[in-house]
Amino acid sequence: MDDQINITYITLSGYVDLNKYRYFYFFIVLTVYILTVCSNTTILYLIWIHKNLHEPMYIFIAALLFNGLLYSTNIYPKLLIDFLSEKPIISYPACLFQFFMFYSFGGSEFLLLAVMAFDRHVAICKPLRYRNIMKKSTVNIFLITAWFVAVSFPSVLATLSAKAKLCKFNLEGIFCNNTIYALQCVRSTTITVFGIVAFSNVVILPMLFTSFTYVNIFRISYLSSKQFRITTIETCVPHLLVLTSYFCLMTYDVIIARVQSDFPKIARFIMTMQISLYHPLFNPFIYGFKMKEINKHLRRLFSSAKKKNCQQ
Repeated sequence: MDDQINITYITLSGYVDLNKYRYFYFFIVLTVYILTVCSNTTILYLIWIHKNLHEPMYIFIAALLFNGLLYSTNIYPKLLIDFLSEKPIISYPACLFQFFMFYSFGGSEFLLLAVMAFDRHVAICKPLRYRNIMKKSTVNIFLITAWFVAVSFPSVLATLSAKAKLCKFNLEGIFCNNTIYALQCVRSTTITVFGIVAFSNVVILPMLFTSFTYVNIFRISYLSSKQFRITTIETCVPHLLVLTSYFCLMTYDVIIARVQSDFPKIARFIMTMQISLYHPLFNPFIYGFKMKEINKHLRRLFSSAKKKNCQQ
């Protein structure tokens, strides 16, 4: 492919031995994608049909899982196409769109986790006022705000990047994230400053708020009864597991993917795959097994399906 074509198309060069392992990569990612769709939709279905799960906590979990479905759909289908392509390429407008979707859904996860932390704080620390505070209208406002704020920052960054002049057409990644800035002839100060503002508002501040909230929850539960502490652990630990692991992966994305470094290609590839595969797949398992009510309905669903198969 000549340079004239590469003016509008970007080559994705972050794969390791693609020609040798393309069918292995394809099988792994396809399997993970199928599991991701099935596991997330199963939990979403349970929350949808069972009225006792129509509580703010489970609605936020459903929003988080739905967000994960969109997040994975933004990445997986393109990966599957690239694995079977002679040369993985993507048009620059499509690359910017993937960049926009990736950080919109990635950012909304932090904001949704912050909202979930607030919900748990009210439920555990102010149980008598919970119904008055966490009304349906309040839940809707939180959800709309989380997605709106998460979308607004990447939209500005994508627009600014669209106006930037490109001098490189070889992206050292497997999908479009912060590495697109390395394609630009001049590193824009505006993009850099706005990127820091976006990271602070969408990642750092929600992370600090969530951490502070859970510290306060555990402090209060420590002074309460044993049963109260058990209940607190059952409801809060899944959120903390998701938050901590996702923060580590997104911090890597900002530090390594944006800062040009001699990070080994295979290590970069493995870490990038974890960013795209880990959370959409494991979130439904974390909440499905750790959340008592969801786990109960999940067991009933599987047992009823097992009985039907035995009767046939």
